[in-house]
Amino acid sequence: MNDVHYSERHFTFIKQSLEDLNHVLYNYNTSILCIKGDAILTFNKLSSLFNITAVYSHQETGIYSTYERDIQVGKFLKDKGIRWNESISNGVIRGISNRKTWKDQWIEYMNDDLQHPVFNNSMVVHKDSVSQLSNHFNTFSLTYKECANIQKGGTTTGLKYFNSFLKDRITGYNKNYSKPLTSRLHSSRLSPYIAWGNLSMRMVVQTAASKKNSIKDLRNLNSFLSRLRWQAHFIQKFEMEFQMQWRSLHPAYRNLGKKTDERLVKAWKTGQTGYPLVDAAMRCLIDTGFINFRLRAMLTSFFVFHLWQPWQNASPHLAQHFLDFEPGIHFPQLQMQAGVTGINIIRIYNPIKNSLDHDPNATFIKKWVPELKNLPIGFIHEPWKMTSMDEAFYEFKLGESYPKPIVDDKLSRKRASDILYGIKNSIASNLDSQKIIKKHTNPNRKVWNGDEGLNTSS
Repeated sequence: MNDVHYSERHFTFIKQSLEDLNHVLYNYNTSILCIKGDAILTFNKLSSLFNITAVYSHQETGIYSTYERDIQVGKFLKDKGIRWNESISNGVIRGISNRKTWKDQWIEYMNDDLQHPVFNNSMVVHKDSVSQLSNHFNTFSLTYKECANIQKGGTTTGLKYFNSFLKDRITGYNKNYSKPLTSRLHSSRLSPYIAWGNLSMRMVVQTAASKKNSIKDLRNLNSFLSRLRWQAHFIQKFEMEFQMQWRSLHPAYRNLGKKTDERLVKAWKTGQTGYPLVDAAMRCLIDTGFINFRLRAMLTSFFVFHLWQPWQNASPHLAQHFLDFEPGIHFPQLQMQAGVTGINIIRIYNPIKNSLDHDPNATFIKKWVPELKNLPIGFIHEPWKMTSMDEAFYEFKLGESYPKPIVDDKLSRKRASDILYGIKNSIASNLDSQKIIKKHTNPNRKVWNGDEGLNTSS
């Protein structure tokens, strides 16, 4: 709870999810006991109150502190003679040294039957007993502050998003996925429900794949199914390289000599960089907890390339505001977009070109950077092109009404490109890259699109 990557919005989502579970459990006259405390002390107290024979949980690929916690819990349970049953939740496999057969194993896992356990009153602890048990612990309050602009947690809400996506919103998925505004409607918006365990990945994959005969444009569905596998792909990568939380994957990019500039960092964090799409993306993220993939990549790119700041300094701020913060996706994606993996294309997003290409009418920008909304569209995208006469006519003053660009777009892009491509082209870098490719790449890989259930690739 004290880690810099988590914030109140995450704990609110968790509380809402537990609240939703309690609504279901009400029919069985029971509820969940929510405890706040150290894991070892909590299990030790529970073991003094009950004769525990087994503990059940899902297998987590989290930040390093949760990894350390799990090692301690595992040792404690082993010493107590308690069996720990950890279920794989998303096809990510612990302990493998390379990913040669991982894709086939993932498909096999997703093909397994969904579990439908029988649940009845004889299997639960009566709510009065749960209430009495709570006297022994520091309980975790499920009260929270409502936020209308952020998705609400819970399986019930997650299923509503899933059903509306498959029924209607998947139409135009490919067309709108990269658009700042329309992506909010036409993407699935399932990521927080998958990240926090509200929805089973196997259920999502199997349900989506079963709709092949009812969805008109299969390209939309196939793209969605492909992204579900990529979700597990990145988590598997992080499972095998947990040092990615703080260290660049490729050794050649670990000493770029970047120095933190708090002025630049503050402008980026608050959406005051002087680049309209960058600022709109950041403000939208802070307010809603969601922006699409392209905007996430652009925010990272702008921070690490244009501002020339260490990617590690962007990590906490983005994680705190991503409602769907998933460590296994967050850190590999940060490094991929920062160009420090040695195996991915270095992508330096042009914030002006992306603005013109994906928000041509400046609809998204006008919503989130309202100080620009009364300007002509051309000036909204590039307000620094206004003359003093233009400023007088529109009652707008660059540097007062809206910030001047904090860096020169062309010069900063060239600096980053020259340095990073110089490293990429070095012989030593290429040798290290081959080692990384061998470990993380699937040989003879093909794009899986869910044909014939989950069993074939094309």
